[in-house]
Amino acid sequence: MKLHIDLEMTPDEARRVMGLPDIAAMQDRIVAEVEKQMTEAIKSSADPEAMLKTWFTWGNQGMEQFQRFVRDTARTTTRDRGSR
Repeated sequence: MKLHIDLEMTPDEARRVMGLPDIAAMQDRIVAEVEKQMTEAIKSSADPEAMLKTWFTWGNQGMEQFQRFVRDTARTTTRDRGSR
């Protein structure tokens, strides 16, 4: 037996029906804090590598892996674009 039910409700109503907490206020605070940190880092340093080191605690190996990822992604995107 199959039973199909369509419910029309807003995301907020669905959240309440499922008993999930309302984290909108916490999410707003986190976004504001990240924005503040990014703005401070941009003001204090124009060096992109220094900004990334401030934001992320990857260390040198993690930074090199991230740079390699960005470089390889750019190459792949450029190569795919040229084959069209």
